[in-house]
Amino acid sequence: MTDSFTPPRVRQESSPEEHGETDEKEQNDLSGKTCPECSGRIVHDEAQAETHCEDCGCVVESDQIDRGPEWRAFDSREKNDRSRVGAPQTQQLHDRGLSTVIDWRDEDAYGRSLSSRQRKKMRRLRKWDERFRTKNAGERNLKHALGEINRMASALGCPDPIRETTGVLYRQALEKDMLRGRSIEGMATAALYAGSRLENAPRTLDEVAAVSRVDKIEIERTYRYLADELELEMVPTDPEAYIARFASELGCPDETERRSRELTQAAVEAGVHSGRNPVGIAASALYAAAKLTDQDVIQNDLAEIANVSKVTIRNRYTEILEAADKVSNG
Repeated sequence: MTDSFTPPRVRQESSPEEHGETDEKEQNDLSGKTCPECSGRIVHDEAQAETHCEDCGCVVESDQIDRGPEWRAFDSREKNDRSRVGAPQTQQLHDRGLSTVIDWRDEDAYGRSLSSRQRKKMRRLRKWDERFRTKNAGERNLKHALGEINRMASALGCPDPIRETTGVLYRQALEKDMLRGRSIEGMATAALYAGSRLENAPRTLDEVAAVSRVDKIEIERTYRYLADELELEMVPTDPEAYIARFASELGCPDETERRSRELTQAAVEAGVHSGRNPVGIAASALYAAAKLTDQDVIQNDLAEIANVSKVTIRNRYTEILEAADKVSNG
């Protein structure tokens, strides 16, 4: 995956915790420097705003600029109240979150209700503000697609890294005019499927199709087109990537999850996964691990979560145990 998939970041006021991370980075930067007088170790003293030698006390640099905030915060609410900067840029919004939004509440700064005349004025301003945020057809397309991506990602429980990567993929498809003759929903769904795989938190095609407004065949076709045109380096999905999610939904303990990962690794090493559905391998490994750790996991529940048949679980279950024995004995 190239650097173009890394969402841009903007500078924010650093919190006391973030400022501590900066101090640690400065200490790491000084690790290779020595004192000009005695060749001793150079350290940075934040309280005195100076850099000095730990051995002889020679001050190498003083009156350094404190780039942290002038305020302190002791909880997240206090931090948000005192911060004077906005949210960072995000690929999840068509304008990357840089535009302003007029609040929907008809109240002034003191919480008092607006008059009838002022409410009408604010409604007109909101309408024009919304129109100016999408100046052309491309921005309207992007706004609709990102809204669809966020809807599907919320239904699938996808974290922010997947959403950000998906937003970048869709923007690149739009810039390359790849949507000609294709639906917005189809390209958005294909980008979400590709983004989840690129972030090593894959969702199955059936899971994505279940929350999409287009059918599975169109998703497959659009995904192949997207991967080819953007030259995405898609490696085969590792069955181990599904285990954590399946184990969490079944409420399996850590011991069962760890054992299932070991079985999956043994199956991959023995080549059992070749030509097989990675979801079936993961589900069968989890079922085998549950049996080995005396956990009561019902095949019907596991098959429903993984969206595979009970026959698949039973067949792969035997193959995985045989592969684990061969690897341990070999």
